[in-house]
Amino acid sequence: MASPSSLFSEEQFRCCICLDLLTEPVSLPCGHNFCKDCISRHWDNNDLYQCPMCMKDFYRRPNLQVNTMFRDVVEKFKMLNVRGKEEFLCKPGEIPCDVCTGRKLKALKSCLVCQTSYCETHLEPHQRVATLKKHKLIDPVVNLEDRMCQKHDKPLEVFCRTDQMCVCLMCINTDHQTHNAVPLEEEYREIKSKLEDVMMEMYKIIHIHSRKIKDIKHSLEISRRDAHKEISDSIEVFTALVRSIERSQAELIEVIEEKQKAAEKQAEGLIKDLEQEITELQKKSSKLEKLSNTEDHLHLLQSFPSLSTPPHSKDWSEISVHSDLYEGTLGRAVSQLKETLDKEMEKFPEVKLKRIQQYAVDVTLDPDTAHPNLILSADGKQVRDGDKRNNLSDGPERFDSCIIVLGKQCFSSLRFYYEVQVEGKTDWDLGVARESINRKGEITLSPGNGYWTVSLTDGNEYVAEAGPGVLLSLRQKPQKVGVFVDYEEGLVSFYDVEAKSHIYSYTGCTFKEKLYPFFSPSPNNGGKNSAPLIISPVNP
Repeated sequence: MASPSSLFSEEQFRCCICLDLLTEPVSLPCGHNFCKDCISRHWDNNDLYQCPMCMKDFYRRPNLQVNTMFRDVVEKFKMLNVRGKEEFLCKPGEIPCDVCTGRKLKALKSCLVCQTSYCETHLEPHQRVATLKKHKLIDPVVNLEDRMCQKHDKPLEVFCRTDQMCVCLMCINTDHQTHNAVPLEEEYREIKSKLEDVMMEMYKIIHIHSRKIKDIKHSLEISRRDAHKEISDSIEVFTALVRSIERSQAELIEVIEEKQKAAEKQAEGLIKDLEQEITELQKKSSKLEKLSNTEDHLHLLQSFPSLSTPPHSKDWSEISVHSDLYEGTLGRAVSQLKETLDKEMEKFPEVKLKRIQQYAVDVTLDPDTAHPNLILSADGKQVRDGDKRNNLSDGPERFDSCIIVLGKQCFSSLRFYYEVQVEGKTDWDLGVARESINRKGEITLSPGNGYWTVSLTDGNEYVAEAGPGVLLSLRQKPQKVGVFVDYEEGLVSFYDVEAKSHIYSYTGCTFKEKLYPFFSPSPNNGGKNSAPLIISPVNP
């Protein structure tokens, strides 16, 4: 069932003067309806009293009375129709209709000739009246005066390419007569085409920057995790050192106190013996003194022999309480502390690197495994991409698709270490590979496929090829990389040799086959990556 508002057209309730819905409608003798204020102002400004619709003349100015019944109908229509117009009401940021009174509707078009913006309702005359149809309509804009030539007060419809400015048609016939000028639409299409190219370039840069932000955040997260681990490790090391020092101090004090007690006991015994000897000597001395005062010649001669002999006494000249009781005690404590310190310091990369460099082995490249594009030095210590395929036999050991070469030496126990110079390169892969790896076709580097490697790509992105790749955050770009393998422990570690810092470690690996040193100098990339990988001698 149709709603009441759909039974009427809005045109039936519109004033032909203000083009808005009737307000306080009045009916003229001819039957046409107008807003009371609109028709009153119209007659105030004209000498004749005519109906604006049918042009019927009235000899006297009609007495205007509001048609209350018609007013109620119009108000009812407004109430029923207001919901449908809510979506057309002008919102903040939109351009309002310049003609609407009260709550303004949003403009649908702006007229450059009228210098006015119109909603759909008030635009209707420009779509119906012949003279208004010739006006230049554009999408609604603010400051319509900016669209007009300040000199000729005409619409800016032409673009002067010579002066790179918008002008009117009169300007073309005067100041810009000899200039290269085209219609605005033509210049618009050309600039819009360029704009799309610029936007595509902008989007590309935004994408690159967004990806870089993502990489930086990822690197920051890795750095934060590494910093947390460094702090945790340092706390653990220094806590162990403090405990060791406290324990050594307590043990040293205990040893010194025990030795002091022993010394005091020894001294007490010696003093007691000495005091006993002194007592005996004092007794004899007293008798001798008494004898010296006697006048009895016979008594003196008979008593002196027995008193003149000193009592038996120890040889006290070599006896000492403070001898070597504490000698070496502090030294041994410090020595033990140094052993503990050395053990804890091995947890730090630079100390650990120096320790593992003792497992350095002599590695040379195996030409039978080298991809045909690779060029190996005569001593088997350098490899680079030659950009063209050499005519080599395709044996089962040779890589035929990926730019890879293995070392001649294999390892199936104990520990080994080697160093490779990567200076000047933008792409490389280093590590170890098991003997049974696939050497034909495309290869994915991962422990599951028998490869334990670290890579540099695009000149600045370091990745551990651990299944999904692990993006590494390094403080500086390594110029020489050390590779250490502990076969029994299932450990493969990578170090920045010059910075003496740890890069990455694969832990918990299970090795059941021979392992070979792995090298990939990667393609030359137009000469940007032409530097060779160089197996370097190890200098601890």
